[in-house]
Amino acid sequence: MARRTGALNILPVCLESAAAAHLHAGEFSAAASLVEESEAISEATGNAPLRYTSLVLAAWRGREAQTVGLVEARLRDAVAHGEGRVVGLAHYVTSVLYNGLGRYGAALTAALSGCEHDDLELTGFTLVELIEAGAHHGAEVPLHAALDILKERTEASGSDWALGVLARSRALLARGRQAQDLYEEAVHRLRRSRIAVHLARAHLVYGEWLRRENQRARARQHLRQAYEMLSGFGAEAFAERARRELLATGETVRRRTMETRDLLTPQELQVARLAAAGHTNSDIGSQFYISPRTVEYHLHKVFAKLNVSSRKELGAVLESVS
Repeated sequence: MARRTGALNILPVCLESAAAAHLHAGEFSAAASLVEESEAISEATGNAPLRYTSLVLAAWRGREAQTVGLVEARLRDAVAHGEGRVVGLAHYVTSVLYNGLGRYGAALTAALSGCEHDDLELTGFTLVELIEAGAHHGAEVPLHAALDILKERTEASGSDWALGVLARSRALLARGRQAQDLYEEAVHRLRRSRIAVHLARAHLVYGEWLRRENQRARARQHLRQAYEMLSGFGAEAFAERARRELLATGETVRRRTMETRDLLTPQELQVARLAAAGHTNSDIGSQFYISPRTVEYHLHKVFAKLNVSSRKELGAVLESVS
């Protein structure tokens, strides 16, 4: 609706929200395309870019230098403009980043700071990272108190997403048969939701636990599922964590090779998809608020990168790209 009516002030907000939904569904390329479109519109209209989802996306992808740089820049802007929420966001994304990289002490420090000031949206996310980091780090921190707060919030929601991450968090602090039952519940509930990133992480922590319990065959099953999902999303650090665990079970795992979507920038990918679907350069340009000549420039680069010479060939190449 914002596109149809030309509501350029609200459209970047809509695009950011849509990008966040795609991110949680594990559709990182689609999320990145929407973020890039949001930032391009903000720049064209002279408004400050939002850059919330770009922070979260960089952290989930496990790109340390990019995430740290974005966090530092965003915090400077937030302090200058009085955006207190960004401080909590910075701690949340930092905890995601370091949980993915397996640096649990750093993740724990960030998550503890993120939970100091309650935030209606962000604290729930950060509590999940806090419990995982603390369970792996083994530090003397009030994890059960954090779990109580998470339990209160997730049970009030009652969704499979909420109850799935609660079961996963409880499993991380449990032992024996209770832990196994909770991991099974987490996988079952999250499988019924669209929150693919947390389903993949449930498989990951369940596989890690099974390996420590010397149940290697079952561990491989969950770790393989985690690796395939996370590498497919582009969650590189979490995928590498799963790969290392698989190697520890004795299984040989190859790193994911570069896919078509990795060759293209987010905007190139979205332009390519629209061109392959039959949209003209003018149609594509009006959607992204760029000129047809700029669209042609993007397509020229896409054709060169993918070694195709027509839109028909382009459609065939893109069929396998999620």
